[in-house]
Amino acid sequence: MVFTYQNNTFNKLLISIALGLLFFSLSYDFGMFWDNVLFASKMGNEIYNNDLFDFTIPDRFDPGHPPFLGAYLAFFWKIFGRSLWISHLAMLPFIIGSIYQFQRFISYYIENIILIPLGLLLILSDPTLSASFVLVNPETIIIFFFFLAVNGILYQEKKWQFIGLLFLSIITFRSMMLFAGLFLFEILNNYILNKKSIKKILNIEFLSYYFIAALPGIIFVLWRLTTKGWLQAHPESPWKELWHIPSMVRFIKNIAVLIHRYLDFGRVFIFIFLIFSTFYMSKKLILNKSIKQLLLLGICPTLFVTIIVLSSTNDFGHRYFIVSYITFILLAFLTLTKVEKFSKLLYVALLLGLISGNLWIYPERISQGWDASLAHIPYHSLRKKAIDSLKVMNIDVSEIASFFPNYNKIDEIDINKNQKSFMKFSNNSNYVFYSNVYNLSDEDYQILGNQYTSILCLKKHRVFVSILRKD
Repeated sequence: MVFTYQNNTFNKLLISIALGLLFFSLSYDFGMFWDNVLFASKMGNEIYNNDLFDFTIPDRFDPGHPPFLGAYLAFFWKIFGRSLWISHLAMLPFIIGSIYQFQRFISYYIENIILIPLGLLLILSDPTLSASFVLVNPETIIIFFFFLAVNGILYQEKKWQFIGLLFLSIITFRSMMLFAGLFLFEILNNYILNKKSIKKILNIEFLSYYFIAALPGIIFVLWRLTTKGWLQAHPESPWKELWHIPSMVRFIKNIAVLIHRYLDFGRVFIFIFLIFSTFYMSKKLILNKSIKQLLLLGICPTLFVTIIVLSSTNDFGHRYFIVSYITFILLAFLTLTKVEKFSKLLYVALLLGLISGNLWIYPERISQGWDASLAHIPYHSLRKKAIDSLKVMNIDVSEIASFFPNYNKIDEIDINKNQKSFMKFSNNSNYVFYSNVYNLSDEDYQILGNQYTSILCLKKHRVFVSILRKD
């Protein structure tokens, strides 16, 4: 019996393990970053230090989401020890699993065994996906279970689809919305592409299947409402002011931000190619079943996420739409395989365009999604060097102010038992720990520029960390 790359599970698993270990080896000492200080270490520490089976998070930092990542890390720490590299090791199975699912996803649409690795390379070159693979974060877990469910739908493997949906229903509120999006996708896929009637689609078996898969999420929501009386924010919540219906001006701004999220970090080249290819390719080719299905997959799963973020005043990140980026990249690659002229040149251009996104660093006063590309990588070593330099300068960490996400206990970032903490910046601070990976307000920039002088600056690849002293 002859095994090919396309149907050989061993080959796919071998590639997944090799690439997963590569991501791990590059990032095992990266500290908790951005929102993951909350979702990973703060929530994880609470469960680890108290009761592994009590998922109640203190109101002062409870974001409302299920503490899935925190609970998972707490269990992992109890078994293997609590450290930063162990935290990254805990993410490794989901990185490997995601890469394996990507290969199955590509194989469903592409038969050529040479093209499948090229499609995988293009997907892994997305800066936001790569960034999720080098950070301890819930996104990597969501990505794995999402594509496990998607492949379950495509290959009609109900068992794997159910497992994927079951976990999507409980990881975060955002994964719950992806769950609802897959429910919508399966309905439209059967109605539009498989030509089934709505009556045949929405039968008792189908609805019961999704209801049972949703039970963990339903139980969590009911538990929260019963025990706390609120889901996302409460009157004393630090996030209370972020959740309001937007004005028309803010709504239009949200649309602009959404478009930017899709085009940012090199993805603009993917969408330019998709737009131009619609004009130069035959209508029959563009409207084939695979193209339609990928379009549905690119839009439906994140539809509810999109509605929520457009309808609120809360800022939203690039990572909210990673599964959609991956689908559109595969759509571009599938389209590229149908191009007769310059296909190799176009592939290289798209690949380099995505890779270049990791080098996109905006001017200092323009906010950037630092957790959505690999541009932040130098920050982790620079931060540690700067903290070590403070000891030489005889300046205690507790005397220094800083900004999100650094005004936390050092232990909550580096998982090293150091309980000293930077203060949140105020105009009264004598010393400031600053990096250009912190998105500051215009007022804070003005205060730093007018009232503080740099006494130490460490720089690497356009990322820098500075210690400032008040004049």
